[in-house]
Amino acid sequence: MTASSGENSVDSKSSLSGLAPLEAVLFDIDGTLCDSDPIHFYAFREMLPEIGFNGGVPITEEYYIENFAGKHNDDVARILFPDDFERGLKFTEDKEAMFRRLATEQLKPVNGIYKVKKWVEDRGLKRAAVTNAPRPNAELMLSILGLTDFFQALIIGNECEHAKPHPEPYLKALEILNVSKDHTFVFEDSVSGIKAGVAAGMPVIGLTTGNPEHILIEAKPTFLIKDYNDSKLWAALEELDKKSGISSATSGA
Repeated sequence: MTASSGENSVDSKSSLSGLAPLEAVLFDIDGTLCDSDPIHFYAFREMLPEIGFNGGVPITEEYYIENFAGKHNDDVARILFPDDFERGLKFTEDKEAMFRRLATEQLKPVNGIYKVKKWVEDRGLKRAAVTNAPRPNAELMLSILGLTDFFQALIIGNECEHAKPHPEPYLKALEILNVSKDHTFVFEDSVSGIKAGVAAGMPVIGLTTGNPEHILIEAKPTFLIKDYNDSKLWAALEELDKKSGISSATSGA
């Protein structure tokens, strides 16, 4: 464990207890509900050389994380084709189509997500999925994971005036669910997503599923977890249950 995550975990147990009574939990999708980054990375590595990007040399994983992971496709299009935005958008559409073909066979849930799903359901909490992914991607991923009916709302970045890292998608989720930011927290895995949740005024639990800890820490998550089985998460949820008057016997830890 790095020093940054060790320091970050010191106060993680009580870091959510101020939200009691909890009203809602908000989730990103890519990299947060499912391990989709390897599929996106593969699609970029396959397709970018075909358009001569980087002199035809496939991008590295580090380049993918720094420039593409968690970003809205409008931003990706501008990186790829700064002088031809429409061509950039066409590329991202083709790349997302390739992602969907691959995801149907390869998409896997993040470890422990169904344990958290049960915890949320057992407490009757409201929940929304908030993503920069295009709607066809988001709906496909939720369907593959069996989580379509779990969410009461699906917020799509490009259907808002501003996508993440702007707080608007998360503020819209709060509005649709009719819950307070003071009684809601967020699960995210990217810098842009963590920044969006923090800017919307909520604690954000960062997952290190696709991005290195030192990069995520810069976005100021409340604490970081490896996946939903992480003991730091369950210690925090148990403390939150205690503050909410829910017995630990039903805390799911």
